Amino acid sequence: MLVIRPITAEDLPALLQCADASGHGFTSLPVNEEILAARIQHSEASFAKTVTTPGPEGYLMVAEDTETGEIAGTTAIEAAVGLESPFYTYHLSTVVHSSRRLNVHNVVKILTFGNDYTGVSELCTLFLRPEWRAGLNGRLLSKCRFLMMAQHPERFDKTVIAEMRGVSDEAGNSPFWDWLKDHFFSIDFTLADYLTGIGKKGFIADLMPKLPIYVNLLSPEAQAVIGEVHDNTRPALRLLEQEGFSCRGYVDIFDAGPTVECELRNIESVRHSQLCHVVIGEPQQAKEAVISNTSFSDFRAVVGPASLIDDQAVISPAMAAALQVEQGDAIRLIIQ
Repeated sequence: MLVIRPITAEDLPALLQCADASGHGFTSLPVNEEILAARIQHSEASFAKTVTTPGPEGYLMVAEDTETGEIAGTTAIEAAVGLESPFYTYHLSTVVHSSRRLNVHNVVKILTFGNDYTGVSELCTLFLRPEWRAGLNGRLLSKCRFLMMAQHPERFDKTVIAEMRGVSDEAGNSPFWDWLKDHFFSIDFTLADYLTGIGKKGFIADLMPKLPIYVNLLSPEAQAVIGEVHDNTRPALRLLEQEGFSCRGYVDIFDAGPTVECELRNIESVRHSQLCHVVIGEPQQAKEAVISNTSFSDFRAVVGPASLIDDQAVISPAMAAALQVEQGDAIRLIIQ
């Protein structure tokens, strides 16, 4: 059984393994021990902090096999992005150039550089090691965050976003970045992505074109990947779309992958999650559910069978132990 829990300093070697396996374009998992160790420390402090409004907290969690102790993956939430370092995006919009005298009417797309998402909450760092990508493990990593947000809404912004990894090849080449590199940056995508992942974003403000970019001036290859996702990211995108997330024209400034958003109150798993009281036993006519306890500093979440009877949920002793709950304790769940 996998259980989601807050990361600790002892998980650093496993987090490094996840970072190494995540590949190019996974900005929030740089292969840098010092940066990842600092992120773990920040997460530990964030989980221990008393919060009434969202700030620069970051909540990083891991999925642990309860039998072996092996770390299968990671998932995270940033409470409010862009407060301590800029959160840049491009916004894809439409402008019209027309001349009544010449009877010319052209509709063109432009990309505008900005910081429109400053202060919103971000779902990030969802990575599941390949050998664990089966069953409901991916859903657990994704949906556990919504149970946390439903139970502790004061810690998060009313708007929630997720950046989807854009198109790049196995060598880390991004068609969109290749065009930017040739005209403005003169550094490889993998280096730009790494520098952003370790917080060194100054080069973006220094070199990024400040005026809107006309999409039809980009290479055909760059135009084709705007708003498209990496093949490995498609399952995560489908899960978020089922939750009500959609892209409103914002894309990543490096690989042009889409940023999707949803109001916290409108996220399906937030809206339909239920608070129940634990009954420890063997569930009958059970349904699969993602379940969390109601603690924050000791947050736990699992996926497995549960039987609902009014406001009670019957779960197995093993699930109760993984959730660190006892008979009569409150839990929050969403039926799959």
